[in-house]
Amino acid sequence: VSLWVANNKQGLTDVVLGYDSLKSYRKKGEPFFGALIGRYGNRIAKGRFNLDGKDYRLELNDGINTLHGGFDGFFGKVWEAKKINDQILELSYLSKDGEAGYPGNLTVKVTYELTNEDELKISYSATTDKNTIVNLTNHAYFNLNGAGDSTITDHLLSINADGYTPVDATLIPTGKIEEVAGTPFDFNEPTLIGARINENTQQLTYGKGYDHNYVLRKSPGMQKVATVSSQKTGIIMDILTEEPGLQFYSGNFLTGTDHDGKGKVSYPHRSAFCLETQHFPDSPNQPGFPTTTLKPGQEYKTVTIYKFSVKK
Repeated sequence: VSLWVANNKQGLTDVVLGYDSLKSYRKKGEPFFGALIGRYGNRIAKGRFNLDGKDYRLELNDGINTLHGGFDGFFGKVWEAKKINDQILELSYLSKDGEAGYPGNLTVKVTYELTNEDELKISYSATTDKNTIVNLTNHAYFNLNGAGDSTITDHLLSINADGYTPVDATLIPTGKIEEVAGTPFDFNEPTLIGARINENTQQLTYGKGYDHNYVLRKSPGMQKVATVSSQKTGIIMDILTEEPGLQFYSGNFLTGTDHDGKGKVSYPHRSAFCLETQHFPDSPNQPGFPTTTLKPGQEYKTVTIYKFSVKK
């Protein structure tokens, strides 16, 4: 709902978008402000996948595709909440076999921790009683200038990735992994988000800007994979994750037509960005992508950290 971090004016800045009321969160799916996403973050082509020879059909809530779990995704659920201490909140949920079309009773636990190192640490775990697919993430919309600022195109971004997964016109990966070098997708050096966002390329046209999965250059385990900074507030955000992919979304579908943002503000086009740690979109239908299958006896576990600092 909010995330207040130190700025270069010796004050605090709320860096995530959201609503003032619970009612607004409950009535809306997209744009998924601040939501915990499951069972499957990102898109699944035509809402279908085959597992162990059986076809499963999901809810089509993104044109001909499934996005972020479907209409009945985790973002709309009421979770069991437990306060562990003043810094840790534990959320639990049982997603029953067949919910939104997914197989297996999936027992999920997610903890949100504010650490003493100026970090938001999100830890995910899940177990199942039947073979299923899982890809959990968080859908915070960030603006390091402050929630309600008009743009994020003036933010500097770096992503540790040599490749990305190009998409078709419905934003489903083609199955290929292409190099970012020499393209507008290369953020290996800190680059303004807006520097190349309007270049006339097919991929940027499909997403109306950036809405693509990056194939992270990392070893197994926790590693820093991206950094974003605001020149206005001096706020720097590092992202550390155990995941192999990162979805960079530049807020292209925000319209500014709603006025129920926090403080009754509207959120215009490209006034926020998302960096969603994940396995790749449509992995159940792409044998060349890292698997998202979870089996009984296995435990899905992954951690993502948003670490904040300030440039004076």
